[in-house]
Amino acid sequence: MSEYTGKVSAGGPMDVRRLPGLTIAKMSVGPMDNNAYLLRCTQTDEGLLIDAANEADRLRELVTFEGDPVSAILTTHQHFDHWQALAETVEFAGAAVYAGDEDADELPVAVDERLHHGDEITVGDVSLSIIGLRGHTPGSIAVLYRDPEGTPHLFTGDSLFPGGVGKTNSPEDFTSLVDDVESRVFNELPDETWFYPGHGNDSTLGAERGSIPEWRARGW
Repeated sequence: MSEYTGKVSAGGPMDVRRLPGLTIAKMSVGPMDNNAYLLRCTQTDEGLLIDAANEADRLRELVTFEGDPVSAILTTHQHFDHWQALAETVEFAGAAVYAGDEDADELPVAVDERLHHGDEITVGDVSLSIIGLRGHTPGSIAVLYRDPEGTPHLFTGDSLFPGGVGKTNSPEDFTSLVDDVESRVFNELPDETWFYPGHGNDSTLGAERGSIPEWRARGW
């Protein structure tokens, strides 16, 4: 299989990254080019879907990629474009639902596990850390996999993109988000950390770190 690039397009094939402990598959769905991510433990085959955003029929292919349907679906934040296929995919997979506590009540299905900054969840033998990134929405969360044999991998939803943080609705929300992104992500993780956003291409923290003062100065 060709080397992972993280470049996917709506209606196109998934891109797959194979780590020793975790398989990551990325797919673009829906009119807003939302990214959905499958994380599957290589030892147990248990899977987690991040953001059942749209196109439930195509997500069935993703959640069953190289294994049984995922056991859980995590929604990074409450915005509707990230959960259009959530109810249908939960029903298909029989999966538990995870979301940030302050966004959970805005989702169209009951949330089984309400997550907070510093929580740990598991997918088979793999442990994932929850990072709260407040500002894009009150309960936005990122998901961190610290690969014991390689670089960290971070799934940021709409809180961090190549080129800046996610959209906010007030100066106070922007300050909250950029402060959390800087203190909880950039100050804690190395440059080689690969991050996977809710839309578009991936990047590394090293490629973005030097731009934080510019982001603060421009206010978005």
